[in-house]
Amino acid sequence: MAFKLPNQSAFKSSKNSSSYGSTPIMRMDLDEGILGEANDDGTIYVSNKVEPNSEQERSVLMHEMKHMTDMKVGKLGYTDDEVTWNGDKFERQQGHIKYDGKWYPEGDKSFPWEQH
Repeated sequence: MAFKLPNQSAFKSSKNSSSYGSTPIMRMDLDEGILGEANDDGTIYVSNKVEPNSEQERSVLMHEMKHMTDMKVGKLGYTDDEVTWNGDKFERQQGHIKYDGKWYPEGDKSFPWEQH
């Protein structure tokens, strides 16, 4: 069975919060270089620097929705101290994750969970 994202009419917006389907979206100041964050409480944060209703916003939401799906089906999880991907645990501290013996910043494309 295929996973289908809701169409754009499912996106409801106000000044600082909205929803995409049943997923709450909140606009906020995020760290430099971070455009979106998927949270294990079922919310997505989008950077205030992303233009509302832009192609960039759509791309950020699609990326973060993939993380949400991975968390819901148990492929991806995280705590303050680690990230779990397909049962493998990776140490996490101060905005970095240890992967293949090296520390990379969170969101780095080297991580298998960022390959989408």
